[in-house]
Amino acid sequence: MVLTQANLLRAVPDTNKERLNEFIASFNMYAVYFGLTSPKRIAHYLAQCWTQTGALKATSENLNYSADRLLQVFPKYFKDRATAESYARHPEMIANRVYANRMGNGDEASGDGWKYRGRGYIMITGKSGYLAYEQSGFCNGHLTAHPEWLVKSPGRIKSALWFWYKSGCNKLADADDIRTITQRINGGMNGFADRQYY
Repeated sequence: MVLTQANLLRAVPDTNKERLNEFIASFNMYAVYFGLTSPKRIAHYLAQCWTQTGALKATSENLNYSADRLLQVFPKYFKDRATAESYARHPEMIANRVYANRMGNGDEASGDGWKYRGRGYIMITGKSGYLAYEQSGFCNGHLTAHPEWLVKSPGRIKSALWFWYKSGCNKLADADDIRTITQRINGGMNGFADRQYY
């Protein structure tokens, strides 16, 4: 099955058209290699990519949260309003706090949370995720030294295809298990209604 601009824009007309042609060309080149060979697998893959990126508009995690959103989205890390307000609208500080001491990252002062924030069409996150892709054989170069490569082509799509495949999402798509796919891609259920819609 080959994707075309016409069939994708019919389904999701609000897509970033500048990135769409690059997405289609790369997808059509690599999809079969990563097992995206049926309409159901492709539909699930696209739904996750479109939700993660806001229809291909963002290839890097924003993290520009208000105090109210920090309290809602990250209650484990922001337990009181005063702390949330001190971090609000400071994406680098937020990333360093919420991603500290997990996913292979160092502590908050290390800056790893921001350096290895979600990037690419599936938003690989954390130093361990970047390192796994770097060592996968599909990444050309030292990604952990150049994490910005995941926002550029072809890194943003190849990393997404690799993550999808290595996370076992093809079999989950065959079973139409959007909940488990979402948990593997997102780490939670953020944007679940959008994933269902797409």
